[in-house]
Amino acid sequence: MARENPSWGYDRIQGALANLGHEISDQTVGNILRAHGVEPAPGRKRQPSWKTFLKAHWDSIAAAAFTTIEVWTRSGLVTFYLLVVMHLKIRRVKNAGVTANPDGPWVRQIGRNLTEWEDGFLRDASYVILDRDRKFLPFRGYIEDNTDIAAVVLPPRSPNLNAYLERFMRSLKSECLDRMIFFGQ
Repeated sequence: MARENPSWGYDRIQGALANLGHEISDQTVGNILRAHGVEPAPGRKRQPSWKTFLKAHWDSIAAAAFTTIEVWTRSGLVTFYLLVVMHLKIRRVKNAGVTANPDGPWVRQIGRNLTEWEDGFLRDASYVILDRDRKFLPFRGYIEDNTDIAAVVLPPRSPNLNAYLERFMRSLKSECLDRMIFFGQ
């Protein structure tokens, strides 16, 4: 009951149990919850779990991530950055852009392209999952200031929270990018 209703304290749970015909004290409720590793109400998370969030918004979640590609050019080996966006429900993927220098204006322009009202890839999305890469700061700023899309920033070192796109990126690198030598953008 406490896990399903994270804002309920010991007294509220004790009252709900009394309505069901179980007469116990609020102290007993507290002892039982502590024995099962459930903290008091102020210490419990008030926001939904990641699994609950994904289930509730599954139809309107997209994810974005950068990956790198080593390319041979006339001036030698250059690292290009590839920005990939995925609609999680249908697993549709779009190469949003490739550049050797993902600076602020370039990333903002990609945000504009992805959110065009007529044919933008993110026009049906309500949330975009992003990691904490600093290259996403201009993208997040543009998305949050100019659209109804909310940027969901993942905690540090948590690739499992963006599992679908991370798995796609792993397949892209191991099955395509690592087996080819590119000689230009």
